[in-house]
Amino acid sequence: MNAHVKNTHRYFSMSAVVAGIPIVMVGIGGLIPLVYLLTKAFSAEGSALVDIVFRWRNARLFLNTLLLTVGVLVLDLLIATPAAWLTSRVNLKGRRLFTVLCALPLAIPGYVMAYALLALGGNTGIVAQLFGTSIPRLSGYWGALLALSAYTSPYLFLNLRTALLGLDPSLEESARSLGYKSHQTFFLVILPQLRPAFYASGLLISLHVLGDFGVVSLMRYETFSYALYTEYMLSFEHVYAAWLALMLLAFTACLLYLEAKLLNRVALHRAGRGTSRQLSQIQLGTWHTPAHLYLSLVAFVTVVVPAGAIFLWIFRGFDPKALQGLLNALIGSLSVAIPAGILCALLAVPFAYIGVRHPSRISNALERVGYVVYAIPPLAFALSLIFFLLHTASFIYKTLPVLIYACTLHFLAEAIGPVRSSLYQASPNLEEAARSLGYPRIQAFFRTLFPILMRGMLTATALVFLATMKELPLTFLLSPAGYETLALNVWSYTTEAMFAEAAPYALAILLFSGVFVSVLIRQEEEI
Repeated sequence: MNAHVKNTHRYFSMSAVVAGIPIVMVGIGGLIPLVYLLTKAFSAEGSALVDIVFRWRNARLFLNTLLLTVGVLVLDLLIATPAAWLTSRVNLKGRRLFTVLCALPLAIPGYVMAYALLALGGNTGIVAQLFGTSIPRLSGYWGALLALSAYTSPYLFLNLRTALLGLDPSLEESARSLGYKSHQTFFLVILPQLRPAFYASGLLISLHVLGDFGVVSLMRYETFSYALYTEYMLSFEHVYAAWLALMLLAFTACLLYLEAKLLNRVALHRAGRGTSRQLSQIQLGTWHTPAHLYLSLVAFVTVVVPAGAIFLWIFRGFDPKALQGLLNALIGSLSVAIPAGILCALLAVPFAYIGVRHPSRISNALERVGYVVYAIPPLAFALSLIFFLLHTASFIYKTLPVLIYACTLHFLAEAIGPVRSSLYQASPNLEEAARSLGYPRIQAFFRTLFPILMRGMLTATALVFLATMKELPLTFLLSPAGYETLALNVWSYTTEAMFAEAAPYALAILLFSGVFVSVLIRQEEEI
């Protein structure tokens, strides 16, 4: 018996070492450029360093970035919280349709949202073409705020809706038995239970705002990301660009620390197991009409306006010759999205394995490597990689393998979750049984665990594939000369106000993303 336990322990120790090797390699690959970024930033000395760090522009960039982040969070709260409540807790006609419509903005990248808003205004905009009168073109803070809020609101909506559907009905029943009214029950009992959903969604939305480049550049609103791009393009030494990247990373680190501290104070579990019951649906009565109007307004702003703008520009200015360019851009997007999706799914296996099979402080720290790299804003990550390659391996700079490498490292965190979920469903005894039958370690893994992990790996591949298809900052800075993708063409045409030319590429992104979002919603309903 002791020999069997010793062999099992040795097997798991060896498997942990094998799983840890690719994790360490990913960590090195993600952190080496950052080390070089620090070296570059501190290459300035004396008064030059003081001038770079403490110049007034940095404070203005911080304030602009903070205002945009807070503004998007507040507007997302106003959009998503009532929508999540109405589609999960209220007996509302068309509830499933409104759920789909509130989640659909996930299929519309932020820069496509910005494209649609810009295409509405101006003397040649959609409003002028349809109604004969022009409206000012949205730009600056308010344009960026509206575009980013419409794009990121589904993250909060889906998290809140899931949390509301999973609430314990006994909490509300106890509150009502104590004499609490409906609004008191919501604010004192239900809302505190939603804190993890608010915190997780808030962090995700904030990371998207901090890392966004497409929206702020199209709307001409200067944040850290926009200033980082312009400084890199215009300067030669890039020392200030390195400091801007570090400041953006420090901003991100503060958000990660704040979210971790807030979650550490949350304890919402029950003392007993309780019973599994469905939540009772609330009857709105005369409030049905305002509820429908609110959800219809949200769907109109976040889905109908951007999709309608794309279709109208295609209808009014489509050139069949653009199909050739569309095909080239689609091939360019697929040539990165497919290998990145497959690589992320494969690399996610050791990350999930070491976290599930060997839980410890060391394994938890190793598993977090992927999330740390993901938390780095993509523009800062791309620039740090550029600085590193130019001084160490310039011959591979601006090549397709580098772009695939960057996308794989950046989006790896999105692949770990689905693979981990699949691994939780597999008993460790499966590997032990295969080993006891004489199968080598690798063969035992592929015969027992790999078939179970396949579903999670396919989901992970789809997640990374979609994210890479919509990705802009990494592609813009790291793609080879003359390389085209759907995202690059939408951004480049829109910056020149060539909305008809950008429309086919925006539509292709919308169709690819829409298919993926519909699959997500269908899976949610099956669960």
